[in-house]
Amino acid sequence: MMRSLHTAATGMKSQQFNIDTITNNLSNVNTTGFKKNRADFADLYYQTLRTAGTPIDEEQVIPTGIQAGLGSKVVGTQKIFEQGSFKQTNNTFDLALQGKGFFQLKNLDGETVYSRNGNFIKDANGKLVNANGLKLFPEITIPDNIETSSVAIDELGNIRGQVANSDEIIFIGNIRTVRFSNDSGLEALGENIFRSTEASGNAIEGRPGINGQPVIRQKFIEMSNVKVVDEMVNMITAQRAYEMNSKSIQTSDSMLQTAIGLKR
Repeated sequence: MMRSLHTAATGMKSQQFNIDTITNNLSNVNTTGFKKNRADFADLYYQTLRTAGTPIDEEQVIPTGIQAGLGSKVVGTQKIFEQGSFKQTNNTFDLALQGKGFFQLKNLDGETVYSRNGNFIKDANGKLVNANGLKLFPEITIPDNIETSSVAIDELGNIRGQVANSDEIIFIGNIRTVRFSNDSGLEALGENIFRSTEASGNAIEGRPGINGQPVIRQKFIEMSNVKVVDEMVNMITAQRAYEMNSKSIQTSDSMLQTAIGLKR
């Protein structure tokens, strides 16, 4: 009975973490470029009371053993990089990625980080940056003599703009994107950015729309891929599992009380 108390407690801890994960997903339902998390679980070690295959006599063995499970544990959280829905904004520097891949940004310490959030703006120096001031990499600078409303970014990341008070169209630059062998191996840093790890592999840089790189959609942003209905169903399931584990603890406690009361 004491084993069941500890086993049920591990189940409650696991489901609490599951609910924490679901809550984080729901809190980011409107976060641009957010990718939902999923908690993964595994059973704990087993206490072997009888080993399968133990000889009974010279000719027979025990066909099945006796093992007592000791509960569950969280073994990891995984980012689900499904494509989010697109929202049209009509803002010149709002960009969405269609397909697997990321924009490159330069962190404040010079580190290259990655993001699906393509909500860019032009800073005082004409460089394209995100909402936190991180520069798009390689750097793109929009000249002062270019009409912002005339800037066109095609699917391949080519940027062109019309010179003010002129019919001249000039080439400004090209956006480069990256992809990874294992997106789920990226480390989430918050602020919609990720860092590569050994698990994700090295970034594979290329031109958008070529060799597996994502296509760029101008004047769109990618919304969160969190589906509220699915998360609510997952939350109800986790809540019921939490309640069942708590009932198991109450039942074990009641059995212990009965056993203790036998001396009376």
